[in-house]
Amino acid sequence: MIYVISDSLGETAEMVARAAASQFDGGRSEIRRIPYVNTLEHLEEVLKEAYTERAVVAYTVVMPELKLRLQQLIQEMNLTAVDLLGPIIEALTQHYGLTPKLKPGLLWQLDEQYFRRVEAIEFAVKYDDGKDSRGLPLADIVLVGVSRTSKTPLSMYLAHKRLKVANVPLVPEVPLPKELMEISPKKLVALTINPTSLIAIRKERLKALGLNDNASYASMDRIYKELEYSEGIVKRLGCPVIDVTNKAVEETASRILEIYNKGEH
Repeated sequence: MIYVISDSLGETAEMVARAAASQFDGGRSEIRRIPYVNTLEHLEEVLKEAYTERAVVAYTVVMPELKLRLQQLIQEMNLTAVDLLGPIIEALTQHYGLTPKLKPGLLWQLDEQYFRRVEAIEFAVKYDDGKDSRGLPLADIVLVGVSRTSKTPLSMYLAHKRLKVANVPLVPEVPLPKELMEISPKKLVALTINPTSLIAIRKERLKALGLNDNASYASMDRIYKELEYSEGIVKRLGCPVIDVTNKAVEETASRILEIYNKGEH
């Protein structure tokens, strides 16, 4: 059990805790995030629960009075705890000679980057799955690929990085939007996948929808046909190709960002 305590949202601490937990037993550690702990009473209550659970405590607390009391209680209760923000704030203070604001929630304040992120998310929803090809010229990145190559999850993930992403499914029977052939190949990234992996993914998708997994959508003949068609289109587009087989969305997104930032897109 890991208790993640923050005087703000606590998402940063939870992400770090999950990354660390993933190194042990497949990351199946239970993580409890307690956000907006901003009173001494609430803090003491949470730490008593952590003590009862024999939990590890990971915290991002910046309010001085609260942090001091937190560290006192950790010592008194002999809890295993990690300060996730303190060391780097101290290092930056020493290096730059500046005084930190020590105000919780600054990362999540409603600034320009926040509104750009919201705009990018709305864009990804509006131009998902080829819904409206007029959005293709407006996109920072356009993803293309056959069905179930993670185009939508990648679009949303990259939107949280403030990138406007549209995606277009490649289906033999559906004509390509003219806008796709008109935009710069530098905006395009194609996704491909191993046929065996794709058939397994599609069968699971059909089951989830309560449909027969023997449908042509999940047949090997159909999948080979789609992948062959996709390969031909990608050659015409002249864009980079990423194989998403057995890759997490984060891993594929990292590669897309690498291509985008290097100007190879």
